[in-house]
Amino acid sequence: MGLLASNPDLYSNQRIIEAGEQRGHEMVFLNISQCYLKLDASSPEVHYRGGTVLNDVDAVIPRIRPSMTFYGCALTRHFESLNIEALNTSDAITRSRDKLFSLQLLQKNNLDIPTSGFANSPVDTKDLIDMVGGAPLIVKLLEGTQGKGVVLAETTKAAESVINAFKSLRVNLLVQEFIKEAQGKDLRCFVIDGKVVASIERTAAPGEFRANIHMGGSASIVSVSAAERQLAIKAAKTMGLRVAGVDIIRSSRGPLLLEINSSPGLEGIESATGIDIAGAMIESIEKKLGWTAEA
Repeated sequence: MGLLASNPDLYSNQRIIEAGEQRGHEMVFLNISQCYLKLDASSPEVHYRGGTVLNDVDAVIPRIRPSMTFYGCALTRHFESLNIEALNTSDAITRSRDKLFSLQLLQKNNLDIPTSGFANSPVDTKDLIDMVGGAPLIVKLLEGTQGKGVVLAETTKAAESVINAFKSLRVNLLVQEFIKEAQGKDLRCFVIDGKVVASIERTAAPGEFRANIHMGGSASIVSVSAAERQLAIKAAKTMGLRVAGVDIIRSSRGPLLLEINSSPGLEGIESATGIDIAGAMIESIEKKLGWTAEA
């Protein structure tokens, strides 16, 4: 199995390699930027680091960092064209990486999301703010990840300034209602093959509103409700992801979907729950290919 990623030293990548080897598989770390493609109708190939041909791998596990989304998805798609199993498909990853498209898909499938707005012209800023219930509100860059590019605007004036500043940089942004009653907490449900295999509650660091572990948030075991569990499962299915980290926020009107991550981190959730999630990811590939583990 090939692990398509960028940093071999990350906890998540090391755990996946370790879990695969423990289950009797030959695991190889493949740096996405060092893979390259041969497009040919009769003999397409994937090459690595100076000429090694990778056409004989049985499966790939894409762990694509946001800055490598285009190339990483092109690479995953090429493996798929060679009938090599991908744990998450290129199409599913592409869908999940587009925050606006994701919200539109979730909305289309009647899954509850925070009220959000999207506009291009600065002329529409005031109505955009009113559309999501006014300040305080959240401003999100569509290309942001791990809590980066997310700003809490506490007043209407601050919201106008932030939105117009981002627009002047010609970046795409979402405006989203602020769920005050969540009190800086959210849920991360880890979904594999249509089941929630683990869930944690993430709590923002003091003085911070973002609960992301990468932003200093802490994780603890949590019991999720049946409605929250179903919401996470439906969200992953809507994106077409076999493996997903689904972020949910508890609001006064019920659970709301924040985001679906196609390369969710393992450290916070494995440390908090003690569950072997990396092993469950490898098992998903074994089941798909009709294998049984050797070890």
